[in-house]
Amino acid sequence: MGEKRTRKRMPRAVREQQMLDAAVRIFGQRGYRAASMDEIAELAGVSKPLVYLYLNSKEDLFSACIRREAAALVAAVRDGVGAAEGTSADRQLWDGLRAFFTHTAERPDGWAVLHSQARTQGEPFAALVTAMREEMLAYVTSLIAAAASEAHGDPAPSERQVAGLAQALVGAAESLADWANRDDSVSAKEAATTLMNFAWAGLGGLVEGRAPTAPGATPGNR
Repeated sequence: MGEKRTRKRMPRAVREQQMLDAAVRIFGQRGYRAASMDEIAELAGVSKPLVYLYLNSKEDLFSACIRREAAALVAAVRDGVGAAEGTSADRQLWDGLRAFFTHTAERPDGWAVLHSQARTQGEPFAALVTAMREEMLAYVTSLIAAAASEAHGDPAPSERQVAGLAQALVGAAESLADWANRDDSVSAKEAATTLMNFAWAGLGGLVEGRAPTAPGATPGNR
C-alpha cells in the first residue's frame, strides 16, 4: 500500500495576511481604482474566489488594508516612544518621530494607502484614516504637553497652544514622509531631524515657558 500524503493547510489568519500584503502593494503602487482583484490574487498566490471568500469585496479588502496599516503605524510610534520611557518627554517625542519615519520608509506602499489613496476615495475609507490621525494627534499632544510641563511646571501652556503645535507637527510629518519616500537618499533620521529643527522654535518656546507669538505681536495681542 502506497504512503498517503496530505498537504498541510495554511491557517486562515496567515493566508489572510498574505492577501493583505499583496493588496497593500497593489493598492499602494497602482491606486485603489486601477487595482484589480485579479492582480491581488495573483500576487498573493491564491485564486480570486478565495480572496472574495476571505474578504468579501474590493471595498472590504481596501478597508482591511487601511485598518491594518493604520494600526501598524500607531503601534510603531508608540513602541518608539516606549523605548525611551524614563527619559525626558522631548526625547520621547524625538524617538517617536524617528519611529514614524522609519516605519513609513520601510512600508512605503502602506503609507501610500493611508496618505494618498484612502483620503481621496471618499467614505468610509477617509473616516478610517481620520480616526487613525486623531489618535496620533492626541498622542503627540500629550507628549508636547508633558515636555512643556517638565520644563517649567505651572502655569502650563494653554491647551490651544499645545493642540496647535501638535496639528502642525503631525501635518509636517506627513508631508516629510512623502518627501522621504520619493527620495531614497533621505534617511528616517534626516527626516526626523529636519522636522525637529523646523518645529523647535515653537516647541522650544513651550518647553522654556514662552508663549508663541507672531512677528510684531505684543504680549496682549497674541
